[in-house]
Amino acid sequence: MRITGARVIVTCPGRNFVTLRIVTDEGVTGVGDATLNGRELAVAAYLREHVVPALIGRDPARIEDTWQYLYKGAYWRRGPVTMTAIAAVDTALWDIKGKVAGLPVYQLLGGRSRDGVTVYAHANAETVDGVLGEVARLVDAGYRAVRVQTGVPGLATTYGVSAGGTPYEPADAAVPSEAVWSTRRYLNHVPSVFRRIRDEFGPQLMLLHDVHHRLTPIEAARLGAALEPYDLTWMEDPVPAELQEGFRLIRRHTTTPIAVGEVLTSIWDCRQLITEQLIDYIRATVVHAGGISHLRRIFDLANLYHVRSGSHGATDLSPVCMAAALHLDISIPNFGLQEHMPHTAETDAVFPHGYRFADGYLHPSETPGLGVDIDEELAARYPYRPASLPVNRLEDGTLHSW
Repeated sequence: MRITGARVIVTCPGRNFVTLRIVTDEGVTGVGDATLNGRELAVAAYLREHVVPALIGRDPARIEDTWQYLYKGAYWRRGPVTMTAIAAVDTALWDIKGKVAGLPVYQLLGGRSRDGVTVYAHANAETVDGVLGEVARLVDAGYRAVRVQTGVPGLATTYGVSAGGTPYEPADAAVPSEAVWSTRRYLNHVPSVFRRIRDEFGPQLMLLHDVHHRLTPIEAARLGAALEPYDLTWMEDPVPAELQEGFRLIRRHTTTPIAVGEVLTSIWDCRQLITEQLIDYIRATVVHAGGISHLRRIFDLANLYHVRSGSHGATDLSPVCMAAALHLDISIPNFGLQEHMPHTAETDAVFPHGYRFADGYLHPSETPGLGVDIDEELAARYPYRPASLPVNRLEDGTLHSW
């Protein structure tokens, strides 16, 4: 069997997605997600101009060799564009291998390590009363873990919180929009939110919170200490991960578990965080961390240091990525949680899939391969629409994180 072609498909059924379909001479095809939120066309161009020509004639069964070829064959290695492109190829090749073997991909990864994949949902609202209602709705729907975000009093908007009860989508304009941020207001507000939620829902519900890289290490330490009475499953992205030593200071001051990694793209990016046990959950994802092959390496390293998985799974990742993530999630020994934001009906129609949600768990498809596809004819009805993630400024105008 040989690769005879590969198509890069860009579509926007409510938001932008990039998908790679690899075609073989025996008619077996595979799909991989290549979506990089806000920079989709950069990955599409990288695939079309540099990767696809190099795939023609290769043996699709040689997944590891192809991964190394695409990684080591580029003098300028790593980075989100390159690793997302490699991920698309790797994921599509695993899809092909599963179809050829007649097995779902998780069986090729060693089989099940659990019966289902525990997922967490998003509860966000502009007010505390509003978010209490959202948590109740998700608990009634069967979720066992909920990420909680609210608006901050005194701020017009807050990243991670939808306006007016609409579904949350942060990429909101062709040119990045700007908002105002106040760390002081935020730090004074968040602990009171979780006190209300614990009082309302008791100790069993797993609660999470995303800081979105907004704090310094000492500010993050203060927040973690303030949240300890409310037993969070994790505090996500408390500080930017570039200065990994900063997590040492957070660790010295709080026992609130830390989750980091959705913007990390390789095992080298998260090596120190894992080997020094500076985090509790690694949130790297299939599409941005080099595909199933490379993310499994990251999770294997994490397992040695008592760090569990907690992969990113927002709606900026297509159902192709979610399908791939579930096959990996259900097979690894150190699984923690999987993020789950349901896609729109339009997205689900473009990407028909076999995974399903039941009683707080997602279950991967049992069909050979990943159990997901893309309807190219339907995808063509949704042309690309430029959309960028917003930026924040402090009240004095200083550019800040999200």
